[in-house]
Amino acid sequence: MTAANSPELHEGLPKPRRYWAIAAISFGTALFVVDGAIANVALPTIARDLGVGDGAVTNVVTVYQLVLVMLLLPFSSLGDRMGHRRFYQLGQMVFLVASAVTILANDFGLLLVVRALQALGAGMALSVSAAMLREIYPAKQLGSGMGINSVIVASSAALAPTVGGYIVAHLDWRWVFVVAAPLAALSLLLGRSLPDPVRQDRAPETVSGIWSAVTVLLLVGGLQLAMHGAAPAAGAAIAVAGVVSAWFLVRRERQRSHPVVPVDLLAMPVIGLSALGAVCAFIASGSLMLALPFRFQGVMGYSPDEVGLLLLPFPLTMLVVAPLAGWLSDRIAPTKLGITGMGIAIAGLVLMATMPAQPGAFGISWRLSLCALGFGLFFAPNSRLLIGRAPRQRAAAAGGLLSTARLGGQTLAAAAIGILLAQGLGAGRAPLTLSAAFSVVAALCSLARFRSARASGGLTIGKRSADREADPAI
Repeated sequence: MTAANSPELHEGLPKPRRYWAIAAISFGTALFVVDGAIANVALPTIARDLGVGDGAVTNVVTVYQLVLVMLLLPFSSLGDRMGHRRFYQLGQMVFLVASAVTILANDFGLLLVVRALQALGAGMALSVSAAMLREIYPAKQLGSGMGINSVIVASSAALAPTVGGYIVAHLDWRWVFVVAAPLAALSLLLGRSLPDPVRQDRAPETVSGIWSAVTVLLLVGGLQLAMHGAAPAAGAAIAVAGVVSAWFLVRRERQRSHPVVPVDLLAMPVIGLSALGAVCAFIASGSLMLALPFRFQGVMGYSPDEVGLLLLPFPLTMLVVAPLAGWLSDRIAPTKLGITGMGIAIAGLVLMATMPAQPGAFGISWRLSLCALGFGLFFAPNSRLLIGRAPRQRAAAAGGLLSTARLGGQTLAAAAIGILLAQGLGAGRAPLTLSAAFSVVAALCSLARFRSARASGGLTIGKRSADREADPAI
């Protein structure tokens, strides 16, 4: 890494422009998190109004997630060529237009097309947002920035079901897909404060971009079809084809200087192990939150309204822990925070799995808060390493990798819980055991990352150089 690209020398945007840029990114992040989570509560109403089955209406969510995860890596490469700010704002404009068309959606097919267009805009913005965060904050405050971003994600995810439920109860369900649009307008108004767009002059990676998107389509689409479709064997075959396609794609990308699939970054132990740890942690947390409603309703007898309140301690705890963990990761080795966090999460999951048949609201709440404390201590420091250790010219690729890890982990969690539910195990201890197992793997990734860096001379015991102060040890 050259001095020009060294993260230790980067001082971020000047004040007060930095604060306006943080606001612009925060509005944009909240927009896409709310839009991705708010549709769930409206699905029964949409199915009834448009005359589609309960199974088919879930495609409103599936199509959005699938298009988003397909496009993140190709769009990261394209964003480098166009300039991050320009690409980010173009994505928000695409989202605004798609949201306006949603008001006219009186046909299920049109609704799916509009959701795909919304995901297109969201993918454009999310693919470069982490790279801009790195430009907004000084290197020594990047952990705090990732913590603030985690707060925005957690609070938006917690708010979305409540807002969605109110809209469905009092307004036309189409407003569920429009309510977040003002956040895009606010982010666009503040957009000039974002880092100036710098284009990287290189040839377009058209073949790699399309190949990457098709590979993800085969993998995720095949998995969804195998789990929830009428032809599980065909779905499994499609997923296997995706694995084969991925193998050949990786071989091709290894020969390229700026690969769309960031094999160059994944080959760096700090980044590769951080990405794998992120996938495992998102599978663990996603499995927990997807499975608990079935246990609370089916086994413990709580109503849907009560279930929403019982789940609330998780995002509320994350709101407190995430910024604290980000701030600490600027001062304490992120691996220490990550391993500690996963240890706490594992303890919380074990306590959740072994709690009494009727533990009461308080008994559920403190156990769930303990899990959230553990995951919160892991996510922001792990993200800091993944983004901060990438060469500056590959920051967008690292950001796309982080977003793909999050969405991929959540998608795999949904598939895993779907399998357990189909086997009649989704409301028992099996999902919590699965979550604990992936938490163990995430902790092992952090430990392996530390040992790899130490073995390569990346850590110098007792050294307090300017570089260490700007970027604490792994």
